[in-house]
Amino acid sequence: MGYIVLAVDISALEKRIDELIALCDELERKHASLESDRENWMQERTRLLEKNKMAKTKIEAMIMRLKSLESE
Repeated sequence: MGYIVLAVDISALEKRIDELIALCDELERKHASLESDRENWMQERTRLLEKNKMAKTKIEAMIMRLKSLESE
């Protein structure tokens, strides 16, 4: 009888270990996906900051031209 209980315990433990392995695999996939998304967002942020900087420079140049026209 002791062997039957031990076999059931081992079987349940093996099943639980398999579930934990599957969960770890899923978490690794999600983590990789999040890292990829983060990298994409960082690249997009950098691109938008550069675009914003260029727009600011153009606006400042237009303001300077308008001021110079005003003073003429």
